[in-house]
Amino acid sequence: MEGGSFVALDSVERMGIQSWCFRGFKTHEEVADALKACGINRIELSHAHYKPWEAGDQRQIVDFYRERGITISCYGAFGIGADEDKARKVFDFAAAADFETIVVMPGEGGIETGEKLCAEYGKKVAVHNHGRHDPYGPPWAIEKVFAETSPNFGLCLDTAWMIDSGFDPVEMADRFAERLYGVHVKDFVFDRAGKPSDVVVGEGNLDLPALLRVLEKNGFDGFFTLEYEGDVDDPVPATKKCVEAILRAAEAL
Repeated sequence: MEGGSFVALDSVERMGIQSWCFRGFKTHEEVADALKACGINRIELSHAHYKPWEAGDQRQIVDFYRERGITISCYGAFGIGADEDKARKVFDFAAAADFETIVVMPGEGGIETGEKLCAEYGKKVAVHNHGRHDPYGPPWAIEKVFAETSPNFGLCLDTAWMIDSGFDPVEMADRFAERLYGVHVKDFVFDRAGKPSDVVVGEGNLDLPALLRVLEKNGFDGFFTLEYEGDVDDPVPATKKCVEAILRAAEAL
């Protein structure tokens, strides 16, 4: 991760939380309080709490979090398409908040828009895999994107949704190491019908220690975001347990 290795993850300075975890909270004040309750000071904002293409003064959002000691580490996932003006607002926000990478789900025209704006703004985008029914769910779909794009396009590996697609996220972290720009650390269990449910990371199908070892081995330096989607009305207790599980796994490396 930025500025350090997983061996050094004995503090929470490196880890962020996806604001989607707190989608039941409607104000930035509530989100900031929830983040602090988990002992974290980095956030990946989602459309649940902020839509740059609809916003006015983007500096208000940036300053709100900075004044509370919170770093905005990323934004997404953004459905980038042919609408350059809409996408430009997201890139403007990345510039205002001074983060490097935007998580995207490219639609028609999204590759072209992404390439143009990445070159213009000096930013990167990371394609989010979103399970068995998603166009970018399987690894060959991601490989196809990379074959057609510059290194401005990378992967935001969502560990749980990669499991949902039938692939080992640890192997995928290794396979795509050169263009792995971010990780959503998330864990699923499945019922008999194959429906997924969130659990504390490492308590489901994700081999958390193995994931951290691979990231450490490959010198991963992208954004590292915890995502827990359960318990919408009261997400803090389980999200805090996820933070603690990651720290324990990192300390054991």
